[in-house]
Amino acid sequence: MAAKPHLFNIARGAADSPKFPAAEEPPRQPETQSPLPDCVLALIYSAVKRLPVSVFFLILGLAPQASFAGDYNSLILEQIKQMPQGGRYSVSHFAKIRLQSSAHFESGKFFILPSAASPSFCSGATYLVFIRAIEALRARGDLRLDYATLERLIIRDQRDGEGIWARWNANGPGTARLFHELGLGSNFDNFDQAKPGDFMKIFWSRQVGKTEHGHSTIFLGMENRLGTQYVRYWSSNVPSGYGEKSVPRSKIAYAIFSRLEAPANLARISGAPSVDGYLASLLRTRSSIAEAGAKCGL
Repeated sequence: MAAKPHLFNIARGAADSPKFPAAEEPPRQPETQSPLPDCVLALIYSAVKRLPVSVFFLILGLAPQASFAGDYNSLILEQIKQMPQGGRYSVSHFAKIRLQSSAHFESGKFFILPSAASPSFCSGATYLVFIRAIEALRARGDLRLDYATLERLIIRDQRDGEGIWARWNANGPGTARLFHELGLGSNFDNFDQAKPGDFMKIFWSRQVGKTEHGHSTIFLGMENRLGTQYVRYWSSNVPSGYGEKSVPRSKIAYAIFSRLEAPANLARISGAPSVDGYLASLLRTRSSIAEAGAKCGL
């Protein structure tokens, strides 16, 4: 809720001034000059008074939206705090079944209930945080999505590049490609621009696609240890599962960051191809850092 505007009493009279006994008169404060002449302030105040009430409240109504814009990173970090710790890392069929049950969809709402003891994997962990953030926005009344869009968020046994989840889970720049395709936010590859709460796809080598070694994470920040720069992130990590981890910056060959800025654009999935051909192809073919960047708007 926006703070109420200050009301200035321009014609305040002496009768309104606080009274003090003569012997206890407060010390005089040094006079300060108003940044605007009194006549100008009076004109501004008069103009504001003549604004229609509907316009005045419209201006006030814009304030909280403007302050919330760009604060999705904080929301994402809040969701990480609600996630369990530990378990173990696994890409087994059982881990995928546990992931599906962790994001239960019922009566138009997602219930994110991962178990700390369950096996998990990186893209599943970051996707659960993403859905938690979407549900938090819906609960606040800050985001409205139709039922068809919500159904597209469900984790099913889709092939890579299909729907929302299997775009996110695909080899290569799955999350960044999804953000670019739907206009969910900006992608970039400069660590200097990164903020805690950005989604980060790490490439441990310059290989993209069939032979890649990557990691889906959420960026938490940089730190210096005895002159070596480390990157902190959250994900499901080898071998311990859910939690934070730090690696030397030098071990990361490349990274693409994705910052959530326009979650309402998830509705655009209805007009997108059912399968992203580029992401689907990465199970069988090799790509490159340059091509991956181009596909993500870099």
